[in-house]
Amino acid sequence: MPTLKAIACYHCGEEISNIDLVYEQKHFCCIGCKSVYKILSENNMCAYYAYNDSPGSRFKESSHLAYLDEPSISAQLISYRDDKHTIITFYIPAIHCSSCIWLLEHLYKINSAIGDSRIDFIKKEVTISFNHDQISLRNLVQTLVHIGYEPSINLQDVVKKNSNSVNKVLILKIAIAGFCMGNVMLFSFPEYFGLSSFEKQFQELFGWLNLIFCIPVTFFCAKDYFISAYTSLKHKHINLDTPLALIIGVLFVRTAFSVLFTGSPGFADTLTGLVFLLLMGKWVKQRTYHHISFDRDYRSYFPIAITTLKDGKEKPKAINELAIGDRLWIRNGELVPADSILMKGEAWMDMSFVTGEIEPKQKVLGEIIYAGGKQIGEGIELEVVKLASQSYLTNLWNKENYTPKTTQNFNDSIAKYFSLVVFLIAFASMGYWFVNHHTDRAWAAFTAVIIVACPCVLALSTPFTLSAILSVFDKKGFYVKNTDAVEQLAKCNSMVFDKTGTLTTSENANVNFIGTLTAEEKKLVVSLLNHSSHPLSRQILKSLDCASFYPIAKYKETPGKGIRGLVNNQMVYAGNEQILPFKIETNQKSGVHIVIDSNYKGTFCVEQQWRTSLATLIFTLQEKFKLKVLSGDTDKDEQKLLTFFAPHTVMKFEQSPHQKLEAILAQQELGETVMMLGDGLNDAGALKQSDFGIAITDNINNFTPGCDAILKGSAMHYLPNFYQLSKDGLMIIKISFAIAISYNCVGLYFAVQGTLYPLVAAVLMPISTITIISFTTIATRFFARKNKLA
Repeated sequence: MPTLKAIACYHCGEEISNIDLVYEQKHFCCIGCKSVYKILSENNMCAYYAYNDSPGSRFKESSHLAYLDEPSISAQLISYRDDKHTIITFYIPAIHCSSCIWLLEHLYKINSAIGDSRIDFIKKEVTISFNHDQISLRNLVQTLVHIGYEPSINLQDVVKKNSNSVNKVLILKIAIAGFCMGNVMLFSFPEYFGLSSFEKQFQELFGWLNLIFCIPVTFFCAKDYFISAYTSLKHKHINLDTPLALIIGVLFVRTAFSVLFTGSPGFADTLTGLVFLLLMGKWVKQRTYHHISFDRDYRSYFPIAITTLKDGKEKPKAINELAIGDRLWIRNGELVPADSILMKGEAWMDMSFVTGEIEPKQKVLGEIIYAGGKQIGEGIELEVVKLASQSYLTNLWNKENYTPKTTQNFNDSIAKYFSLVVFLIAFASMGYWFVNHHTDRAWAAFTAVIIVACPCVLALSTPFTLSAILSVFDKKGFYVKNTDAVEQLAKCNSMVFDKTGTLTTSENANVNFIGTLTAEEKKLVVSLLNHSSHPLSRQILKSLDCASFYPIAKYKETPGKGIRGLVNNQMVYAGNEQILPFKIETNQKSGVHIVIDSNYKGTFCVEQQWRTSLATLIFTLQEKFKLKVLSGDTDKDEQKLLTFFAPHTVMKFEQSPHQKLEAILAQQELGETVMMLGDGLNDAGALKQSDFGIAITDNINNFTPGCDAILKGSAMHYLPNFYQLSKDGLMIIKISFAIAISYNCVGLYFAVQGTLYPLVAAVLMPISTITIISFTTIATRFFARKNKLA
């Protein structure tokens, strides 16, 4: 076969320097690239090449993957496994463009055993669900290798390791840029002091040395700016790195031209200094982001009190305190926080939170139950086999982040127009000085304008401000899942409350039983109630104070109605009249009715305790929101609620979960932005539908994936403060923009005149970055104190 050098590989774009492989009139550099194309062609996936010209990576022969067949090793890598499906997340360094996303999200076309694949482009991660009966983990990895996306597999924290490696590369670039800048400055001293004319031979030598030092700075240290700019232009838009890449390229070309043809030193000092300061600014930004990320990922992020069992007694425990071997008691509707083994009870796990499948799956004794599952049915006893991963639960909670966004974020939307304006001003000022025969000033103006008007400062204000607010919220027991949710919180103008577990607290309540229960019957009742996480069940259980329980069967909990189960061969019912097997005659229309077999035993009347400072809270909120109450209970507390709420407040009782959802939809159709507060048990649908859903928690594991935030009940009185701080945060962002634009205007005033030396402009860039970060931090702390949150 002929040897060609001028042809690029159709798949990876690299120059063909050895054997040219031709398939379907297309040229490939190696058998791997040809194999990838054949796979795509055979599966009608050649649209992959429409997103980018030559988007693939060069095929590499896979390393030894036999270790992936070892069950003990694969168990450490996977996130979830059932009788059919396995879910695993890989870090893939080769992810770099829209073509990568397209191909990796269409893996199911390559192999039908792959069900679903989601990309997190920022983290370069792909989460894959596959049928392990049809394809093994090893073969899955082999498939990824064959299409040019080899995962980086590490049995420890892969993402953390790669994050550190990225930092090491950045630090290496900073070190090289700093070394080159120092030497360039040293060799430029004769120029600075006007001594170069005395030693012409040294002037030429120092010029060549400076040019040599510029080469690694331009083509290694500043490489990412050129790649980013090229990628954006390839997709016909301009990003924030485009003007920076242009000026670095211009400075290098001018320096090379000066050294080669005029004998002058050029702009080597400006070039090396600019790249060094740009990289320092990037490092400062990365470190700040890392600090924020660490603060949210590794603290006790979810305020879930896990019920542990020790010597047969229940004891609440924070999620980050769980240890391998701990026994957990998971009631109906509660989330499993860590991979565990089923030790006791009948487990029916709702894994829709993890896999998207609605049908509950039954687990048998000794089987592993993965974190993220929700128990449907009786309470179960588990033993922890893997430490709780808060980052994993956070990813599940924030799962919609994997969905590609169709809307542009603010930074991307302004980047195009901002960069075009900067280019216009830069070329206009350069043209003006050229026309007036000031060549040096023309180049100085062009360079300074692009540097001083760099829009990277504008890109910092929003994430840093909102991340700082999230940190303040966390410390007060208000856990908002992301920065976008903070902006949504600030837009709310209507608020809907559930009653039980939201306006009332599950901590203390006056419980009276009207009827008669023998000691044996009490044991039957508590054995049933112990499997429910509903606030009323917990309050009654606490008042009965029984330490021993019977096993249970045929347990069922109907949201908004009650529970039932077969206890010691007797069917026990607890709830409102709708769940009872027959109509009862009683004066107690409200409360928790008890029926054992066919005998009505009486009613638990629960006088719930209202949250402290509730009247003050409602009075404050009425000034800012349109309030509404949707309760699944009877209207027995309506008069009491009217002492807290204004007389015109809409209150609806005996609302089913579906009716609550419909009420939220009706408000949104009227143009209201709705915030919903519920206990997360019977309000999951309404919480998810609302514009901002808050699950209230009181030492109980009632986390729901549909909510945007989790609020500790003890911190509920801070709700107006949280809302005000979110609004103040948006104001801080606007002020940050004003500061950045003011800085740009002042800098441009001097830059267009050609009086601002480019290196001075480069020094101002990281200073402005530090200014914005400092301002947002100080301003957030100020408003946090003003709102009594710090």
